[in-house]
Amino acid sequence: MPDENACVARFYCPTCEPEADPIREILDLRWCGLHTPRASGADDAAVMMESYPAGSGEAGGEDNRRWCQLFHRPPPLAKVRRRARTPRV
Repeated sequence: MPDENACVARFYCPTCEPEADPIREILDLRWCGLHTPRASGADDAAVMMESYPAGSGEAGGEDNRRWCQLFHRPPPLAKVRRRARTPRV
């Protein structure tokens, strides 16, 4: 019986192995030390951001926020009606 935690994918660098076929085998993208993409570029300094948007970073985050406010609000105070009791004979 195979180990449940066994990894069936093999690591590959797309620059070193451009012919690797993900249809024939399970591939796990891992860049080798020579071909690792740069994490920053010349254009990163071109855009300056002076203010940060508030709220969620997701599209439609405002709708999600409204649902959360609805579901996670404090419970309403129970309004108890008291009936006037009539004395029983």
